[in-house]
Amino acid sequence: MNAGSTDSGPADGVSLDADGLASWIRHAAERVAADAERLTRLDAAIGDGDHGHNLDRGFRAAVEALPDGAPPGKVLIAAGRAIVSKTGGASGPLYGTALRRAGKSLGDAADVDAAALGGALRAALDGVRDLGKAADGDKTMVDALAPAVAAYEAALADGADLAGCVRAAADAAVTGAEDTVPMRARKGRASYLGERSVGHMDPGAASTALLLGALADVTGEG
Repeated sequence: MNAGSTDSGPADGVSLDADGLASWIRHAAERVAADAERLTRLDAAIGDGDHGHNLDRGFRAAVEALPDGAPPGKVLIAAGRAIVSKTGGASGPLYGTALRRAGKSLGDAADVDAAALGGALRAALDGVRDLGKAADGDKTMVDALAPAVAAYEAALADGADLAGCVRAAADAAVTGAEDTVPMRARKGRASYLGERSVGHMDPGAASTALLLGALADVTGEG
């Protein structure tokens, strides 16, 4: 299976190759498309009301941009560039930066083991923080991504395989997204609402949890 095919291929739970990461991008695109209305409703409450549809457009473009015969890192970089190009709002640059930073961290390696994927996730988080200037508790995607990376690293330290580490990260991202509901937004358009931002889940945190859930689906298929 090449990276640009439309068939989904499982990972082996221990490592990912280019096909495995391309499968994640395709599955993520499917998950985003299915959940676009929910994500947009979340955004309508505290933002511009376009997050789900923008992300759907971006991930469709990412699928089209998947390269054939490229190493895993280049797969992520290509997807990230497409997302930056085609996704409107703040989410395009943030998710695009996350994917490109992750891809660059992988270099030209043909296979991605658990340690390398952990490093890629850490690089993605650093990229999002550098670009968005968001801290934990600001009610942004960082509130899902940061605990996800921490959970991944903790699982790795405990000896979990790649699939187990990703599952831990995905679960932590869901909890992190839920934890944004009582937060007052301190970044982005939602911050203009002040106390009125309380009681709503951050859409970026919700989509981060969705994307990591898609990765857990792919890595858990083996």
